[in-house]
Amino acid sequence: MTIAPRVIRMHENGPAGLTRMDLDPADFQSPLPEQNVHVYYSDATRGLNVGVWDTTTMQEAFGPYPGDEFIVVLEGRFAMLDGDGDGVPVEKGQLVAFRNGIPVSWKQDGYLKKFYLTLLDPNADTPKIASAKGGVIVIDPTLELTGDDILPDVEGAVEREREFFTSDDGAMTVGLWDCQAFEGEIEPFPSHEFCFVVAGEVTIKELGGISQTFTAGDAFFVPKGTECSWHVPKYIRKFFAAVDHED
Repeated sequence: MTIAPRVIRMHENGPAGLTRMDLDPADFQSPLPEQNVHVYYSDATRGLNVGVWDTTTMQEAFGPYPGDEFIVVLEGRFAMLDGDGDGVPVEKGQLVAFRNGIPVSWKQDGYLKKFYLTLLDPNADTPKIASAKGGVIVIDPTLELTGDDILPDVEGAVEREREFFTSDDGAMTVGLWDCQAFEGEIEPFPSHEFCFVVAGEVTIKELGGISQTFTAGDAFFVPKGTECSWHVPKYIRKFFAAVDHED
């Protein structure tokens, strides 16, 4: 029996707390930290994982970053260091995309918690990237869209979108989207999508009558193929990471 995909509301502590991770000392330059995780969605064949993760003070071993990733920093701050020790600083409230294979080391002082979506194709070779430059994209959560971001050929409500990152294989896109009031019809969702709402609200109704409302500060994940409709009563602005979108 195939279970139909459903919209998943994400909580900072998982549905019932996080689970302690088993760590390999070879993965760290520092003493072993304590790290915990809850995985909300996983597709091992695709190499897709979505969840919430935390860590104490640590520094990872220098090397290729393991996959394309989009995160929302819920608590704490860190720096992503390149081979010269120069770092891109990131702090609470910011959103970040990482490119698969960039040579870096995550340096963490104090506690940190994040929502994440990672994509690492188990059948693909790690790309050989000489420099981390441009591979860590930090996004301001207060960013607003303009008239230049209006999507063409969209019927009904005005939609705007700006993309900040696309994975080298084209499978993952990170961006910001907003829309005025609209009512959609129930249909299969065209991609896997992690969403973080920064303004407004949306009610997502699934086939079978289940409805969930998401407002500013909420995070959720919609698996590809989920049969649902979106109702925006006034306005919504959300950051997203979409995987395997079909035009």
